[in-house]
Formats: sequence, C-alpha cells, structure tokens
Amino acid sequence: MSLRTKRMKELFGYAATLTKEQGPAVMAARAAGFFKRRFLGKRARYLPSAKALAEQRAADTWDHPLISILTPLYNTPKPFLEQFLDSVQNQTSPRWQLCLADASDDAHARVGELVRARAAKDPRILYRKIDNQGIAANTNAAAQLATGDYLALADHDDMLAPHAVFCMGRALAATGAAFAYSDEALFRKTPAGAHVAHFKPDYAPEYLMSVNYICHLAVFRRSLFEAVGGERPECDGAQDHDLFLRLIDEMQRENPKAAPLHVAQVLYYWRVHAASTSGGTDAKPYVQAAARKAVADHLAATGRQGRVEDGLFPGTCHVVWDIPEPQPLVSVLIPNKDHADDLEKCLHSLYSKTFYDNFEVIVVENNSTDPATEAYYKTLPDRYENCRVVRCKGAFNFSRVNNYGRKFAHGRYLLLLNNDIEVIRGDWLTQMVAEASQPWVGACGAMLYYPDDTIQHAGIITGLGGYAGHSHKYHKRGGSGYMFRLATVQDFSAVTAACLLVRTAVYDAMGGLDEAFTVAFNDVDFCLRVRDAGWRIVWTPYAELYHHESKSRGSDEADPAKKARFASEQKRLYQVHGREGILRDPYYNPCLSLDYEDFRESGDLRRLKNP
Repeated sequence: MSLRTKRMKELFGYAATLTKEQGPAVMAARAAGFFKRRFLGKRARYLPSAKALAEQRAADTWDHPLISILTPLYNTPKPFLEQFLDSVQNQTSPRWQLCLADASDDAHARVGELVRARAAKDPRILYRKIDNQGIAANTNAAAQLATGDYLALADHDDMLAPHAVFCMGRALAATGAAFAYSDEALFRKTPAGAHVAHFKPDYAPEYLMSVNYICHLAVFRRSLFEAVGGERPECDGAQDHDLFLRLIDEMQRENPKAAPLHVAQVLYYWRVHAASTSGGTDAKPYVQAAARKAVADHLAATGRQGRVEDGLFPGTCHVVWDIPEPQPLVSVLIPNKDHADDLEKCLHSLYSKTFYDNFEVIVVENNSTDPATEAYYKTLPDRYENCRVVRCKGAFNFSRVNNYGRKFAHGRYLLLLNNDIEVIRGDWLTQMVAEASQPWVGACGAMLYYPDDTIQHAGIITGLGGYAGHSHKYHKRGGSGYMFRLATVQDFSAVTAACLLVRTAVYDAMGGLDEAFTVAFNDVDFCLRVRDAGWRIVWTPYAELYHHESKSRGSDEADPAKKARFASEQKRLYQVHGREGILRDPYYNPCLSLDYEDFRESGDLRRLKNP
C-alpha cells in the first residue's frame, strides 16, 4: 500500500468515525474547511472578519492595560516604516503607545522626519534620536520612553495585526498575566499575502531552551522588564530569547509554576527579506553564539548543570545535561511472545551499539508457543550480561506485562522497549538518561524510524484522529519539521511506550501502567497522568532507533473482538481524561489540523476570523 493510499484510507476512516460520533453536520463543516484550504488559496486567512474588527473598535477597552510598543529604528526603508506605523495607528484598540528609538545614520535623516510628522498628529507616538549602540541597547532606550503597564516588542520592518493590541489587552485584563505571547505569520509585501503562520504551543520550557519559539508578539509587565534590567547587549542577535528566559526566571522566583500566557491568535506579521532572521539565521550568523550564551546563562542563573551546544539546525541549541556519577542503573523491560529473530536483533543492537554501560535487561515472556523460543531463552544469560527472562502468565495485556516486569527491576530508571526496536546511534540511552535525570522530567521518549527511514514516532499529540497520533509520522528522516519540532528537545503530552524511559520512582508513584488499557493508549494515559502530577514529558531527537513495526500492518477493524476492545479503550481514554482534555493538547496549537499528523493548518480557522 502506497503512503498516499494509506493516508487517504486513514482520512476516510476518520471521516466515518467523526460522522458516527458527532454527526454529518460536523463532518460536512470539516470537509468544507478542507476543500477551502486545499483548493481556494490562502490569502488573508489569518485576518479577522470586518465584522469582528468593527465590534472591537466599538468595544469599551478602558479596563485594558496600556501597552507600550518598543521599536528601535535603524535606516528603515520608507515603505517598511510607513507600513509599520500604519499597522500600529490602525489598531482596533486605542490602548497603545509607540516608543521609537531612532539610531539611523545621517544619510537616513528622513526616518526621523517621517516619524516626527506622525507624532505631531498622534501624541501616542513617542520619538527619541539616539546613537546606535546595538539592538538591545536601542530597545532599552525605547523602553525609557514608555509609561504603559505593559511593554511589547516589535521590529521596525514588520507589522502588527489590526487586532493585536485589543486581543492582548483583553487577555491580560482577564488573567493578570505578567507575560503573554501570540502566534505570528510571515509575509513578503502585505499581510493579505502571508504565506505561512507559526502556530505555537502553549508554554513549553524544554522547547524554549532549544529555540526561541515565542518570538512575536511578546508582551510583558514593564515592572518585570525593569526588574531583570532590560535587554542585554552581550546577547545581541538573540536578545529577545535571552530576555524571555530571564523574564520567566524572574516570574518563577516568586511562583515556580508561573508561566507565560499563550494567546492563540496571529497578532504579528514578520516580514521576510534578505536581512531578516524570519528567513533563516544565515542572515545574521552571530545569532547562534548569542543563543548559546542566552541559554547557558539561563542554566547558570537557575543552578542547573549542563553545557549548551549548537543544535541540529542553525538557530537551535542542545542542552547536554550532566549525568550523575556513577551511572544509574537502567532496567530494560522487553515484553516478548515468540519472534525470537526480532528479539535477537533488538538485543544484539542494544548490547553491541549502546555506549551507556550500566543496564540490565528483563525479557518478560508471555504466551510463547514456538519451542525454538524457549531454546533461545536458555542462551541469553551466557550471551548477554545481566539479561534474564521472567514469565508472565495469562492473556496478553501490555500494561500488565510491563507492570509484572517492573517487580524484577533493580534500576533507578525503567526503559519500556518493544522487541522490534533496533539501536541506531550509540549515545541514545545516554541522551535519554540525561533528559530523564532532571528532577522536573518524569519520562523521556525517543525518535523512532521505520526501516525505510521515515518517521514512526517523534512524540505523541493528543486529539489527532480524535484520540492521539504521532508527530510528523511518515516524514522523511533528517528534516527540521514544523518550527524545528523534529530537531529539538521539547515538551509533549505523551511519548510511545515502544521506547519510553521513566524514573522508577515516578512509575511507582503512578501505579505503573493502567491495566484497563490492555493494548492501546496505555502509554498516552500513563504520560498524561505523569504530566498532571507535575512532571514534564520530554522527547529528544538525539536518541535514534529503528522500530520495525510494519507501516502497512493490518487494522484491528477486521477482527470484531479487537475492534470492540479498541473502541472500549478509546471510550476509557475520554472517561479518564475528559474529551476536551484529549482534544486540546497544550503542546499543539488549536489552529493545526486534527486530521493529519504533519502540522498542517486546520481547515477551520473561524476562531481567527472571529477572535
């Protein structure tokens, strides 16, 4: 079966399920949105409707905080500057102040002339001529003009969406948040021609250490900005990334659970041109060193032990955490029924390729019938050090088999591992232990590929297909993914138990896997319970393995008993975690599709039209 055929089959299967569960009207709306997105183009799709904008202009916004927008100017091209100023002055809310620090050289005096002419007619525009001292110092100079309770950052060649101040002000007034950020879109000439949006997750701390996904539009309390001393010139190039990390650190000194608020609206338009980092960091190569410094200083400020390296792609970082010495023991639990060839491939790669030394292997035998399997088991202790077989009787139940294996484990960590996994790179377990060793991390997942080097697992997103799906499934190996989400250590709601590392204390605190989930969703349920208990679920692209699960394996729908069991486990997932708790994954933007696993936009963007 070709990949295209498989995807079409999955889509029609999902359509049938959606029609059955939510009715033909919901299915028709989804289909219409898909058709519109696929065939009718993308112009202006992130802008609110004229009706929504008119309602905002008529609304009483005096309870919204005043937002001072900080913008350093430097030799700004006239068309860019005029578009930027227009975008601010055309806001649907009047609760803004524009603070402009102009470092343009003498040959570009027209920049100041243009701004002063605007300021003479609109007292909300504040202007100051300064000497050029770099982006951070120039931003700090703009901040000295501000009188608003909140500050926002905007570049001189970009544009604000017309509802930016209104939506931010409304959210801040409702929540009292100290720091908020929005989604953004890239454009070349006008917002009506925006060609791609960055639909971001809610606050994702591991992801933020890897890359500045927050970016635009960021709004924060002026008192918070002043408390951290503003932007740091020594981080020019990544000054905003550095600022965001320090703002969050300051917020969490008083309240460790404090987090930035994500306003899931496209409120900022980021211009793509040769000198802008929106088109890639090659335009500003010093950004990489500045980003490393920002993250390294963040680690030092928070007392965490690790070193910061360049990530897999320009603009990304990789924090390599220090592993406690001596190496903690990892107990590898491998359920098995027959399939001795698969198990041998798994064990051989595990023992021959893994750099991490301190592990034990517990093969949990369950219902094998092939005599060759029993003969194979007898060879294991002599061939593989610290490898033994334990026997779990009764009908197959993945959760029960792993819980049984845990009784024999002595490690500080448990690694749940399928018997059809094959190691690729030797540091895979070192990378996973390093992530899971951090006290705030409960479990860690790995990058799993099909044998044809397409992605099988890069984290689990709840809500995909109505229940859960794998991030970037079938994507080719080696890409960066959506907003670098294939190339950075990051937060997920769940990871697959085909290769899942968890601290034994966390596993025990959760009571292990829920045995009511016999085959499906046991890993999703477990990770959600771990997350809800206050630990993070982390996925790393630096642990790479093959998963020899077939891409074309048959569906359980052909077997009435299996179909009924799967439906029962779907129902239980909703019962335990709530339907909305499953459909709204905080690490997946609501404007992205629940029908596909490739981060494409949803066909239904009505929430952007009527925010």
